[in-house]
Amino acid sequence: MKATPAMQRYAAEVFRLQQDSQYVGLVELSESASSSPQATSRMVGRMKELGYLDHELYRGVRLTMKGEQIAMPALRRHRLVEVFLVKVMKYGWDEAHELSDSFALGVNDQVEDRIDEITGKPTRCPHGEPIPSKEGVMPLVKDVNLLEVPSGSDCVISRVRTHDGEKLRYFADLDLVPGVTFHLFSCAPFKGPLNLQITHHNHLIGYELAGSLWVEVTKRGDGNKLPPKKN
Repeated sequence: MKATPAMQRYAAEVFRLQQDSQYVGLVELSESASSSPQATSRMVGRMKELGYLDHELYRGVRLTMKGEQIAMPALRRHRLVEVFLVKVMKYGWDEAHELSDSFALGVNDQVEDRIDEITGKPTRCPHGEPIPSKEGVMPLVKDVNLLEVPSGSDCVISRVRTHDGEKLRYFADLDLVPGVTFHLFSCAPFKGPLNLQITHHNHLIGYELAGSLWVEVTKRGDGNKLPPKKN
């Protein structure tokens, strides 16, 4: 049986969610897919039978290699539509994800190719996530979470990994968007705020918020240094 569009969309949701955890819980998947727990459970059962998912009781689901393959078309279409909504239709990047969920349902292969062409064949969505090729190949992205970067480092924002509208608008206000370079001036201990320097402006952002930023490190710093002990 060939994967249905609905299966592809579920696979895409699992792919996104399992970037942060080894297994995806059914409740989490249901919320992400905007589906009822009963419908999600039925879909998971069908996809497991077809070899698209592994399902472990009390742990959740994870895509098989076959499942990752069927996720790519839906991910490509979703992220291309996000680019179209922001670049052509001038929606905010905080609106693109939710709008794309419904907009992409009406996009066929011909329209997808046209969107790809008029948006300049993008390789990233507005939030920096990579766009799979038409052949289903996901580009390799070499970045790390900002919380893993030592202070004193120079960085380029690669991805902003949140769909929370308020957070995205705040990041945009601070000009913390993909492609922007900054210097990580300091990191307060015990999950304190981070001091980021963009050109001549410094911004303090909270530890939890900083966890949404993924960066490429262009120059690695030495990290925070303790002050010398007094004699």
